[in-house]
Amino acid sequence: MDKVKEIVSEINNGNPKPIYFLMGEEPYYIDRISQYIAENVLTEDEKGFNQMVLYGKETAVDEVVSNAKRFPMMAQYQVIVVKEAQHLSRTIENLVPYAENPQPTTILVLCYKYKKLDKRKKLYKAIKKSGELFESKKLYDNQVADWIRRTLANKKYKISPKSCVMLVEFLGTDLSKINNELDKLTLIVPPTTEITPELVEEHIGISKDFNNFELKKAIGERNVKKASRIMDYFAQNPKDNPFVVTITLLNTFFTQLLQYHGLKDHSPGNVAKVLGVNPYFVNEYVVAAKNYPMKRVSGIISSLRTLDLKSKGVGANNMAQTDLLKELLFEII
Repeated sequence: MDKVKEIVSEINNGNPKPIYFLMGEEPYYIDRISQYIAENVLTEDEKGFNQMVLYGKETAVDEVVSNAKRFPMMAQYQVIVVKEAQHLSRTIENLVPYAENPQPTTILVLCYKYKKLDKRKKLYKAIKKSGELFESKKLYDNQVADWIRRTLANKKYKISPKSCVMLVEFLGTDLSKINNELDKLTLIVPPTTEITPELVEEHIGISKDFNNFELKKAIGERNVKKASRIMDYFAQNPKDNPFVVTITLLNTFFTQLLQYHGLKDHSPGNVAKVLGVNPYFVNEYVVAAKNYPMKRVSGIISSLRTLDLKSKGVGANNMAQTDLLKELLFEII
């Protein structure tokens, strides 16, 4: 995120690079940077003659270079954005001669999603010298909640830890998808408001009571009645609550609980750091550790792996989600 701010700052200060090679597994920042350049370098009057969008599926490197070598018309720069540039991967090294001597009045933006350049190749070295190489890395699951918090903080909003977890569990780690939902919230909710589970439930449609976060908490507390109610809800709404998400989250939880048992320092700060969780949730591990000794946790993890295989048809023939959930609860509690 700091690198994104640095790129934006350079552009705002009138010092854009002649080449921006945006690559990596996370498309969100690639889209945001390319969009910012397309919207802010040229005025609306200048864009008509000096801004062009090409698509990797429909163009070739030679055509990109040919357009990049043109001079701008009545403007300081021309902007060329190549979307889906990953489709040029077989011939992308043909860009080397241009990258070694780029047209200073052209800003060439290549959106190379889901792939990255080989650092050993000439193109990587040439662009690193003459332009900007930006790698957009996929965030880990435990980093997304903090990303949500910082994104909302930049917009003058707060969000509760539980609300963050609800969003991550429901929307996954796709930052574009999450950002779209955050935009909906910020259009409805006034600034400085804290985003609560109730607001998430009302405006995004995620149940604050029947979700994997609440299931994990109920299981940690050995609250069989509450866990059963949540699982019944999952069984009735399998499309919104896929079994693979539930078992993955519980496997992560019990793996972290095993780590917790092995810690010598059980202070909240150390637990949060080692397990990679928000300090707000540390007490859940304290409670669960009392209910599930280390030996029992090891057995549960083994059972979860077996059940995961069953859900994929290994050792069981097309088990319904209802049956999988019942066996899951039985094996744990």
